[in-house]
Amino acid sequence: MGYSSLIYLKRFPINTLKIDRSFIQDINGDSDGAFIAKAIIGLGQKLKLNVVAEGVETMEQLQFLQNQNCTQMQGFIFSRPLPAGEMTELLKKYA
Repeated sequence: MGYSSLIYLKRFPINTLKIDRSFIQDINGDSDGAFIAKAIIGLGQKLKLNVVAEGVETMEQLQFLQNQNCTQMQGFIFSRPLPAGEMTELLKKYA
């Protein structure tokens, strides 16, 4: 009999939960996706973990996550992958 992956939240010294893009993609059109994303964010907050949502591509997804107090996000809505030099310039511009 195997362990639930949730047991690792107690067993290992983790500090970050990452929400897979598959849940983020379905936030607006799938109530299950939204429920799961909300649950992961809430769990992370209760356990005082960083929560990172990956695959954020639309304003609707961004707003949903902000409304849930998810403060760390990754995705094309912010920027497509860039070469190191361009990334440095982008950071200088907005820092």
